[in-house]
Amino acid sequence: MPELDPSWFQMDPWWIALIAVCVVAFIIFAVIWGIRAHRHQASTGREDLIGRTAEVKETLEPKGVVFIEGERWTAISEEGRVEPGEEVIISRVDNLKLYVTKKESRR
Repeated sequence: MPELDPSWFQMDPWWIALIAVCVVAFIIFAVIWGIRAHRHQASTGREDLIGRTAEVKETLEPKGVVFIEGERWTAISEEGRVEPGEEVIISRVDNLKLYVTKKESRR
């Protein structure tokens, strides 16, 4: 059996320290981002829609269609007729219908 040359197994201690520091830094970075992701509240569903602004696409008299974040929703106006292009605020959600009120224009 041939004898192994011990110089083949030697490595500069600075390389070992550099690799160890990089591994520890990566683990700390991953743990911090994992904790942030875990603490972040997911915002989906009806709770996320209430209070948001939507644009009217089909006249609400009182029922029509609004557009919010690329999605078309059936909406019912709680304040009467609303024309296309106007903005409304979502006040409540009932199944797949949004109940909306006119957004007050700032002048």
